[in-house]
Amino acid sequence: MKKRWYDYLWIVSLLYLFLGLFNILFAWLGLLCFFTPLIIAVVGGSKAYCNRYCGRGQFFALLGGRFGFSRKKDPPRFLKSRWFRYGFLTFFLTMFIVMLWNTWLVLSGIRELSKTVTLLWTFRLPWHWAYHGSAVAPWVAQFAFGFYSVMLTSTILGIFTMVLFKPRSWCVYCPMGTMTQLICKARSGNNVSLSQNYKENPYIMQSEQ
Repeated sequence: MKKRWYDYLWIVSLLYLFLGLFNILFAWLGLLCFFTPLIIAVVGGSKAYCNRYCGRGQFFALLGGRFGFSRKKDPPRFLKSRWFRYGFLTFFLTMFIVMLWNTWLVLSGIRELSKTVTLLWTFRLPWHWAYHGSAVAPWVAQFAFGFYSVMLTSTILGIFTMVLFKPRSWCVYCPMGTMTQLICKARSGNNVSLSQNYKENPYIMQSEQ
């Protein structure tokens, strides 16, 4: 299949994580990955972002498919189940609200800036080298630390399930995928199956061959 410009968006995903190692403010760019799929789903009523433009999914497909770092086993049924996907989405949104709350605490002066990145919502890692002084308000940096934590954690989870199961198993329970699914379902009035989109995605099928 002829390569198109969006086939290389995995480079953008890697560049995002790389830049966050040196300047945490680049984490704000991750909002593009947050709002773009939602806008596409609302305006176009499709999961085109998941199926075509998701650089992270492409990265997992590349690692697990071309480079063979995946067992290419079917993910367990519970990952595809509605209760798990909606439960994980609820947990994800809760952690996102906590991140916004921590940002507000810094904005209001109640709490000082925490120059740490939290992995898996549990393990705090020092990340002070990526913060370069008072060029911006502390709350701006706090949001960046929090958002980078979310992006890095989801990448680690995606790599973990990529190794154990099929390359893009993360796509099965990705919170953004679940939200866009709900939006598409609400717009069309039909039951948009996430597992069906998973099977029909050409990049997923290529990585599993």
